[in-house]
Amino acid sequence: MSHLLSQQVSSTNTIQEKEMPFIQQFDTTMNLLQKVLDLRARNQQVISSNIANADTPGYSALSFEFETQLKSAIAGGDLKPVAGREDHIPLSSSNISQVQGDIVVHPDKTGIGDRNSVSVDQEMVKLSENEILYETAITMLNKKLAILKYVSNDGR
Repeated sequence: MSHLLSQQVSSTNTIQEKEMPFIQQFDTTMNLLQKVLDLRARNQQVISSNIANADTPGYSALSFEFETQLKSAIAGGDLKPVAGREDHIPLSSSNISQVQGDIVVHPDKTGIGDRNSVSVDQEMVKLSENEILYETAITMLNKKLAILKYVSNDGR
């Protein structure tokens, strides 16, 4: 059952790939916030699957890990921003779009009971944390859009 769920969760990743709007090609902050929202939404799906399968015998809890990849992409890591020439300032970094995250399976190690490794309490904490971070990213994106609106209206 957990193998089927893993396939289902990983197949949703390809659905979310869409062409980004023109303005985001020139704004790395909006590009980053869009990516964070996509990754947080994916994390929400994984956490929800764990909660839904809390009573399924033999189900192994899943986690979606992307924070390390995202930090590495922001810091530069092994990936470098795209620039046409050395003296040009890069308008968008290609490394943010390359962050995909990994689904990690956490099998039951206790050997007690039905071999289900989901802790509903832990999943609810993860759910709350993810929701707070998602809402924070939305707030930041709204502030960014408000600034752009203000500038486009000549400060009115």
